[in-house]
Amino acid sequence: MGLRIAMVAGEASSDLLASHLIKALQRHLPDAEFYGIGGPKMQAVGFKALWPAEKLAVHGYVDALRHYRELSGIRRDLLRRLLADRPAAFIGVDAPDFSLWLERRLKDRGIPAIHFVSPSIWAWRKGRVKGIARSVSHMLCLFPFEPALYQAAGVPVSYVGHPLADVFPLEPDRLAAREMLQLPVDKPVFAFLPGSRQSEVRNLADTYIATAALLHERHPEARFLVPLATRETRLLFEEALRRHVHTHLPIRILFGHAVDAMIAADVVLVASGTATLEAALLKRPMVITYKIGKWSYRLMKRMAYLPWVGLPNVLANREVVPEILQDAATPQALADALDGWLTDGERVAALTRTFTEMHHVLRQDTAAKAAAAILPCLGSRCS
Repeated sequence: MGLRIAMVAGEASSDLLASHLIKALQRHLPDAEFYGIGGPKMQAVGFKALWPAEKLAVHGYVDALRHYRELSGIRRDLLRRLLADRPAAFIGVDAPDFSLWLERRLKDRGIPAIHFVSPSIWAWRKGRVKGIARSVSHMLCLFPFEPALYQAAGVPVSYVGHPLADVFPLEPDRLAAREMLQLPVDKPVFAFLPGSRQSEVRNLADTYIATAALLHERHPEARFLVPLATRETRLLFEEALRRHVHTHLPIRILFGHAVDAMIAADVVLVASGTATLEAALLKRPMVITYKIGKWSYRLMKRMAYLPWVGLPNVLANREVVPEILQDAATPQALADALDGWLTDGERVAALTRTFTEMHHVLRQDTAAKAAAAILPCLGSRCS
């Protein structure tokens, strides 16, 4: 009978990441059994889901509080099962608020507890490292600056690279993307990404539309692409468009296709988050912006350890793309910053070189490296 490996993944991105990891581990352990909490991509490669991943897919504090009793019950039930029938290891894929609680209790009972994808302690929660050190037998990090934080706290750690860097091409085909989206080859194209959450679109839609209006005055032939992930965010943006007098603007709302829109664009306006890393890996000049509630912003500013919010700047350890946030994010400021990329070819070329170097650093064959780090941990207190 093969080894049994328990896993938890709670988001679509974690489901994909975990499915790649399972396939990499299966090359070494063809008879291994993988089970726990996971999604359809994990199940497609042989994972046995005791609960579906969507049970953990809560958004925001209010949603988490609403489902707290159910999630807490699932977590306790899973812990009982794992302690009664011990797996060779437990792997928590992201979902730190759910998995770290489990990992600490499993580690205390001698079951190796591996966490794949470091929480963003480098942004504003460095004090959390001590708690993670008590919970985790081995941490697998996606970014090259993260291992030093764990090494300082005595946590065994491996840098495995970022899976997006494995998937995205080093040289995206902009002409093919424009052809697919039926865009002219020789006209300016801007991609505006206001975020995937309804709150993000609600906070940014009016500013994005007013920014597009200013750019359209300067570049009448420019096109604007707005990829949105859900029906709800699309409706919010359409409502914002109807509030404006700028109904004539050549704004095209896309359902999904964010990567295609960024490849096709000359410049990207993007809300802080993973999309900033995607834009960097796609070698796109960008302006990063964000707006949240006034008090939330003040709290985040006080808690922040780094001067940047965008991953491209964090990875470069310097500001390589502008960050225009909160009250500073006026349509005029954003339009000027976007226009600056459109008219400065040398600056764009230098940025492309920086992003290409970044891509090479992050491209590590993440699943294979993660599997290699996990194999020595199975059935032991890995180091």
